[in-house]
Amino acid sequence: MPPRVAGFWAHWDQQSPRLSTVGRQHRCYSTRQPKQPHEAAVEEQQEEKEDTGREETTSQARLSHVSESGSAHMVSILEKQETARTAIAACTVYFSSDTALRLIGDNEMKKGDVLGVARVAGIMAAKRTAELIPLCHPLALSQVGVELRPAMDRAAIEVQARVTCHGKTGVEMEALTAASTAALTVYDMCKAVDRKMRIEELRVVFKEGGKSGRWEAE
Repeated sequence: MPPRVAGFWAHWDQQSPRLSTVGRQHRCYSTRQPKQPHEAAVEEQQEEKEDTGREETTSQARLSHVSESGSAHMVSILEKQETARTAIAACTVYFSSDTALRLIGDNEMKKGDVLGVARVAGIMAAKRTAELIPLCHPLALSQVGVELRPAMDRAAIEVQARVTCHGKTGVEMEALTAASTAALTVYDMCKAVDRKMRIEELRVVFKEGGKSGRWEAE
């Protein structure tokens, strides 16, 4: 797990012991052994080969969800190999002041436990991604974890969603759906107090598995 992402969970444990127990069940850490020198060299040569191939085919690149006739279609994954896949997405809810955050911290919002409800909403949304995004494949998810961390210094709530599965296609869309839905739930539960909230910076920050392997946002 990237240090930046791991730090998010560790900081949350210190700041919110009440919520950390639930979040901890949704985390996993890499147990892979360090590569030997000769393995690293072979891998580097393979990456250079793949990079060269990509450069040669850049001009022929096209969207996989668009057929030759220009119509949208679901990509076939019949021939793909099943592998362990992970994706982490993040976004931020910004408030116009810290009033709502103080009410959330004291559990005094009229609609109830904002962070708890938003977490469950994100998990539910991840499981229904294929029903919301037309060309996504239905996946049997292994695990969904959503964490929300108040940042009083920025009058914001940072949201991260982590999704894993063992399948033929990635879970980036599931992670994005979980994070965005959790943020929307925060907005819904706090809009009576702050109508100037903004949801920004929705993005994938980490993915692993499949043919493209591991990727982390800079």
